[in-house]
Amino acid sequence: MHVFRTSTSFAAAVLLSSTLSPLLAEDWPSWRGPSHNGSRAGENYPTKWSADKLAWKVALPGKGASCPVVWKDRIFLTAPNEGVDTALAFDLDGKQIWKTEFGAETKAKHMKLGTSSNASPVTDGKSVFVYFKSGTFAALEMDGKVRWKRNLAEEFGRQDLYWDQGSSPILIGDLVILPRLHSGDSWVAGFDKKDGKIRWKQKRNYKVPAENDQGYTTPIPIRHDGKDAFLIWCSDHLTAYSAEDGSLLWSSGGFNPKGKKLWPPIATPVVAGDIAIVPVGRDDRKQAEVHAVRLGGKGDVTKTHKAWDTSDFGVFVSSPIEYEEKVYLLRHKGEVVCLDPKTGKPHWTAKLPKSLIPYYASPVIAGGILYAPREDGVVFSARIGDKFELLGENDMGEQILATPVPFDGKLLIRTSGHLMCVK
Repeated sequence: MHVFRTSTSFAAAVLLSSTLSPLLAEDWPSWRGPSHNGSRAGENYPTKWSADKLAWKVALPGKGASCPVVWKDRIFLTAPNEGVDTALAFDLDGKQIWKTEFGAETKAKHMKLGTSSNASPVTDGKSVFVYFKSGTFAALEMDGKVRWKRNLAEEFGRQDLYWDQGSSPILIGDLVILPRLHSGDSWVAGFDKKDGKIRWKQKRNYKVPAENDQGYTTPIPIRHDGKDAFLIWCSDHLTAYSAEDGSLLWSSGGFNPKGKKLWPPIATPVVAGDIAIVPVGRDDRKQAEVHAVRLGGKGDVTKTHKAWDTSDFGVFVSSPIEYEEKVYLLRHKGEVVCLDPKTGKPHWTAKLPKSLIPYYASPVIAGGILYAPREDGVVFSARIGDKFELLGENDMGEQILATPVPFDGKLLIRTSGHLMCVK
């Protein structure tokens, strides 16, 4: 079923969203990239390679699902190191520059898919912010020295999650913003970048069916009435908050009218122009949907701002991408859907080579090339746009849970044991 309304301000909103992150083209400072949409422009990105012919490859001290981030001539990532939460920095040739150790890691519940280092670092070029399952939340100087550190599990109790922690911090202005969404007291807070003190803390608790309040999503920066704000998807609600004081700006429900349970929000929505594309349900159980909500408004916008919804397709873990005014979904078993964010109607669908192996890492697009890592370590590359053209099937030989990172015509791939650079 499709229900849609046209958006007259779509093009203007695309232009506005492009000004949110005035970063150099080479930087990939956060999990979903410089524009928080999982894509970047560019050219000459690799399409075919082999695991024995790489630009470089470096062994990592432990398995993590966090993706690396890049700023200028440095790469930052997190990993367990002999049972200790650790942040590491490498140069662009893969040489380790520094490592900073924190306290003991909290082991993953689900050893095959989970890790103690699921949250990706984020940087503004002045600091690097890291978060671990143990509750350790810290800011580091660019040389690896700890600016501040606190343990949120010790302060507020452990997150009550069936799976392993997944939300990554984001940066807006002079704040680092982090949500703790679980079956207990859920909240999102703005921490001062300089000293780690909480500037504001907003409760976020909704009565929902079992497991639907256990969130693994990451906030998305937006603009609201000319000011910084952000979105959070969890507990069958999409909510917008002021970055300045954490106040609730608007909320949209109506995503789960039949009260389905065991729908943990894992995939993070993406913003395309003035529309938020929200993955709902579970594609692994053939219960996936996609909903679209127009940004803006005040208070409860459930009945006024829904743009469209569909149960024809959806995702489970992999987050959608926005690229050149189209949205791309990577389904759990390898179907790719390119849709019009204004209407929800697909431009096309395609299938990656058939396999029983699912996809857990989120895909990315760089210079019109889609990179889709399968859990067994095969990274597919495909040209996208008006049509789908499979270009490469590249076996890295190790499990992949982390999102690839494109920068400067290269691709960083984190496997269960290594960080690899392809060019």
